[in-house]
Amino acid sequence: MTVQQKIQPYSKNKLVGHLIRNVGIGLIIIGCSLSIGMWGYHHFEKMEWVDAYVNASMILSGMGPVGQLQTTEGKLFAGTYALFSGIIFLFICGVIFLPLIHYFLHKFHIQDS
Repeated sequence: MTVQQKIQPYSKNKLVGHLIRNVGIGLIIIGCSLSIGMWGYHHFEKMEWVDAYVNASMILSGMGPVGQLQTTEGKLFAGTYALFSGIIFLFICGVIFLPLIHYFLHKFHIQDS
């Protein structure tokens, strides 16, 4: 690409399509992460599935656990799951906002290296 060529950002329709796709990917990652948390609480703390769902969703959303943990394995799992959830939150934000960042970089003619 020469200096004379102008970089064209992709259209708004394509941007919306990318955003919808990436939000879908984010929702799939959330569902998988929630499933991991539910399984862990059910397995290590012997919680019913509904209670495991509540605890896993509260940890995944950053609110903290609802019930008191009883076992050492459950406490270790909850701590590890909390760390995992924080990293997943950042990853999902990156996945969802990547098309917007890419669009604005092209809009301001900043080239990818």
